[in-house]
Order: sequence, then C-alpha cells, then structure tokens
Amino acid sequence: MGMIGTIFRVLVGFAFACLVAGAVTVAFIVTPADVAILGPDARGEQLGYAGLLSLLAATHSAIFAFPFALIAIALAEWLRVRSWIYYVVVGILIAIGGFGAVSYFEVEGQPTIVNNYALWAFLTVGVFGGLAYWLVAGRGAGGRRGDRPEPAEPAAKAEAEDGGGEPTTNAKLAGAAN
Repeated sequence: MGMIGTIFRVLVGFAFACLVAGAVTVAFIVTPADVAILGPDARGEQLGYAGLLSLLAATHSAIFAFPFALIAIALAEWLRVRSWIYYVVVGILIAIGGFGAVSYFEVEGQPTIVNNYALWAFLTVGVFGGLAYWLVAGRGAGGRRGDRPEPAEPAAKAEAEDGGGEPTTNAKLAGAAN
C-alpha cells in the first residue's frame, strides 16, 4: 500500500475510533436501560437525541485526541506495531489525559467530574476507541506483511555458501560446545 493508501487508512481508522468513542461516551449518559423503558415514540426521539450527542462527543474526542493519536499512530506505522494491546493502551492513556484535562480546568464551586463513574467512563472510551482504531487501521500498520525485509541468513547457511573458508565466530562456538 502506498503512502496515499496509508494516509487514507489512518484517517478512516481515526474517524471510526472517534465515532465509537462518542457513542460509548453517550452510552454512559443515556444508558440502554433508560431507552428500553421508554414508549415507542419517546424511544425514537431519545435515540435521535443520543445519536446527535454521539456526533458531538465524537467531534470533541477528535479535537482533543488528534495530536496524541498522531504521534502514537506515526510511531506504530514506523515500527509496524499491529498488536491490539498497543492501541488499547494508547487509547487508555489519551483518555486519562482527557480526564486529567477536564478535572484540571474545573471551576471552583461547580459540581466536579472527579468520581469513579466518570473515570470508568473515560477508561472505557479509551479501550473501545483503541480497539476500534486497531480493527479498522491498526492491524495493517507499516504496510503489508510481505513488505518486511527478509530475516538474516543463519550462520551455518552463510558458512556453507562461503566455500568453507575460515569458520565464523558462531561456528567456532558451536564446535567448541561439542
């Protein structure tokens, strides 16, 4: 995949991760249990409201996460990190940063966000956002698997191709061990 394809994959993955983060954030506000007890007319209205809130939360998540995600994604692309654990940990770290930023800028005398429910909400958003990015874009970090350089030849194979000259250090060690 060329550079344009990689950029497209990364942008689509980031957008999807932000949409998932927005939906998970709203699920902590408008819980599925709250929606389930509503009548059919009110349920549709509440789901529409939740969808709009999800888009707003996704936009907010994207604005905050972009610089941190850009660094983490660039590093992952460069090092070809394809592990879902990496993206979940990055998501959690960005979420903790968001929680810290929100709590740091609280106004004295106003209700506080520093509580376990809010912390768990932020952590859950980080986990799901990281997993969402990995599902769409992270699994292909660094290009195709075939793009990797071939591993170095083993010492014995290199020695056989050398024509039997002076044994390499590894061959000397192997002979000494016998």
